[in-house]
Amino acid sequence: MQYFTDDFIQAIPKTDLHVHLDGSLRIGTLIDLAKASGVSLPAMDEAGLRKTVFKDSYQNLEEYLAGFAYTTAVLRSRDALYRVSYELFMDNAAEGVRYLEVRFAPQLLMSETLSFQDVMEAVDQGLRDARDKLNRHRPSNEPAYDYGIIACAMRFFTKDFSPYYRDYSRMHEFSSPTEIISGASLELAKAVVQLRAHSSIQIVGFDLAGAEYGYPASDHQASYELVEKGFLHKTVHAGEAFGPESIFQAVTKLQADRIGHGLHLFDVDLIRSSHEQDPETYVKELVNYIANRRITVEVCLTSNMQTTPDLKSLEQHSFRRMLEQKLSVTLCTDNRLVSNTSLCKEYRLALDTFPITAHDLKNMIAYGFKRSFYYHPYPQKRAWVRSVLDYYDRIARQFGIRE
Repeated sequence: MQYFTDDFIQAIPKTDLHVHLDGSLRIGTLIDLAKASGVSLPAMDEAGLRKTVFKDSYQNLEEYLAGFAYTTAVLRSRDALYRVSYELFMDNAAEGVRYLEVRFAPQLLMSETLSFQDVMEAVDQGLRDARDKLNRHRPSNEPAYDYGIIACAMRFFTKDFSPYYRDYSRMHEFSSPTEIISGASLELAKAVVQLRAHSSIQIVGFDLAGAEYGYPASDHQASYELVEKGFLHKTVHAGEAFGPESIFQAVTKLQADRIGHGLHLFDVDLIRSSHEQDPETYVKELVNYIANRRITVEVCLTSNMQTTPDLKSLEQHSFRRMLEQKLSVTLCTDNRLVSNTSLCKEYRLALDTFPITAHDLKNMIAYGFKRSFYYHPYPQKRAWVRSVLDYYDRIARQFGIRE
């Protein structure tokens, strides 16, 4: 098997289709924004924050998520959202990422002075300015940079999550928690569809994120039906903290085009309900369904290791079985700050741990571009993907990589 050097990993064109804006700030920027906005952090230097909040490993998912209280708190202004979006694009481009799909929950960032449209415009402008600057200076024989924005609804929230959720919960005090969560999701779907139709903001998809166990995807079916009618793409966090049934709901109830994480896709022992088929057959058929429809799995290796205590080593990750089953998979970072990772690190981990051939690697890269929720018309996407794959082949030849 060929060895893929760090220089080769850096040079090849890549995508990150699963990266959270509020989990991917530069740590120095977080400190700057906290000082400017009066947000108190556990430490006001990088070493202190790496020790107390943004670690290399976490005890559990709750500890992993603790940092988001600080990042979302500093992002409730246009200037802050613009800055972190611009920097995120630049950081990715510096490691060979040509296409980025940035996701976040707008309702976590909205406030009395920051509307849904304000949030989306600020993020879009930061990404757009970075993209345009890079494209003005890139060599003509290299593929263009681009981006998309994915809006996340939350599977679960309380009034303490954000000013928006506080106000929404107060206005619906006679609704059940499920009705409140589903209602906020539907409001976001309406807003996304309207803004996509009446602006040039590059909104490309809708996502469902947050606590998975006990908060089924089916509660958000109306939201997903609405965004589908608005011709938006759909992805769902599923199989990250729950089993195959969560993924089943994502692809059947919500008609997901992609799956975020999918870690527990093969875990028969996590099936909770009774089915006509035995559990082994149920999982086998689910995997086959996903494979046949080329529903792409957005794999986040480092993040999964940090949030899944039962996963003792990377060798145990279901990514190995995804490769064996020839699923459409692409590597992603999830949260660059919280997971202390980069896309090149994720590829290094994968290539050092799993039996990935040159053909497998090219397929992963191709899936990222082909299954992206590209904003522009399909003929333009085809030409762009072709330019990317031609560029990949050129880089591979330079490094002596043969399929």
